[in-house]
Amino acid sequence: MTDAAFALDRPSALPMDGPELASLVAAKLCHDFISPSGAIVSGLDLLNDPTAQDMRDDALALITDSAMKMVAMVQFCRVAFGAAGSAERFTAAEVQGLVEALAGGGRATLAWRLDGADYTRAEARVLLNLAYLTVAALPSGGTATLSSRRQDGSLTLEGIADGARARLKPEAATGLAGERLTDGLAGQWIQPYWLWLTSREAGGRLDVTVSEGQVTLTARMPA
Repeated sequence: MTDAAFALDRPSALPMDGPELASLVAAKLCHDFISPSGAIVSGLDLLNDPTAQDMRDDALALITDSAMKMVAMVQFCRVAFGAAGSAERFTAAEVQGLVEALAGGGRATLAWRLDGADYTRAEARVLLNLAYLTVAALPSGGTATLSSRRQDGSLTLEGIADGARARLKPEAATGLAGERLTDGLAGQWIQPYWLWLTSREAGGRLDVTVSEGQVTLTARMPA
């Protein structure tokens, strides 16, 4: 695979208007929430079915697992996409916990190299989305290494996806370059675009490098 890199300052990288962006983010969240919420309903249906009482334990396990997944998704999205209440700063442990609750236990192994300092709301938002997309670049498994470092008044957040089939979907590559989607699935494009936009609004820069077996996402922001 030929190395590829994208950056914030491409001429075609233009932010879309607020209502359009909001509708696409809302559509993604609804899509993500429908699976665990539907599983909870299915579990409740089994509990209420007099002919399926032998599956009661399975139904309770399904409801419990799906409810925990839903809670993890809501807590993650409150910071990654929303205002996260009144919180202005997040510890490294809080950020790591949000990602682990949502993505932990999957095919990819998460390795953390965070510097231990607190993160502002904007920094946490970038780090969460960057971590999620690093894991998403490993559909067949591998190691997602998330790191942060501060130097000379700047903060560098980096996600490295190492795996035999590490890759970016075309829609994700388009979003990470800050470009409008012209072909493909909007649901695969909006979160990468959101990461690009969030980095840009924070006065930073997003660089993406793709090579054989590795995808690297690097956000550089003023500390």
